[in-house]
Amino acid sequence: MKQIKIMPCLDMRDGRVVKGVHFVDIADAGDPVACAKAYAAAGADELALLDINATVEKRGTLLDVVKKVSAAINIPFTVGGGIASLEQAEAVIAAGADKVSISSAAFRNRALLPELVNALGADRVTAAIDVDKNPAMSSGYEVYIDGGRTATGYDALAFAREVDATGVKVILPTSKSGDGAKTGYDLPIISMMAKACRAEIVASGGAGTIEHFIEAAEAGASILLAASVFHFHLVDIGELKRRLRAGGFNVIL
Repeated sequence: MKQIKIMPCLDMRDGRVVKGVHFVDIADAGDPVACAKAYAAAGADELALLDINATVEKRGTLLDVVKKVSAAINIPFTVGGGIASLEQAEAVIAAGADKVSISSAAFRNRALLPELVNALGADRVTAAIDVDKNPAMSSGYEVYIDGGRTATGYDALAFAREVDATGVKVILPTSKSGDGAKTGYDLPIISMMAKACRAEIVASGGAGTIEHFIEAAEAGASILLAASVFHFHLVDIGELKRRLRAGGFNVIL
């Protein structure tokens, strides 16, 4: 049975960890280094850092923050936000990230993911896809870019299949309607992508209770990402892992 991994996410703005609802209504959630150290100590399997305004502000990821967080933890560390070229991805890896996450740039430039996979290795590249429900799409979900601000008119499952064909090992769909709402992950898109893709699927957007994490794992996600429930101590990582193990899932306690 595949291992289920817990991945807290540090959404960054102006050097601070923040958290919003539906990609807006942003609130401060702490210092990134302190948060990262606390999550590593609490048993997180991996960590994600997303510079949420980098793409919209047309700048690169905050490399000084990446360096500080990387130096403070000993678990795999994925960084995204504003990475639009091989040179930028290499700079993030050089700053200490284990993996880079590409979203808007991968949609705008279909040659980017294959280039990164070829240059960095498939294990170092995550494809992030922001989605929202749209009944006009064949899958019922549409791709969004620019931090969830811009609708593309492109079907989310079709794009996931394209991304999967590049050889990336991880696909991270985030539900715009679920983001920060604590009402549960968007299970249909997780299930569809898990069935259609070879890559591991990350559940992202909407966790509010331990039961939500279990539902996402049952839907086919092997990496369970959350932010606010961890930041504000609504879910304990150790207890979450014990509940997953009790439910028959393969987790490292």
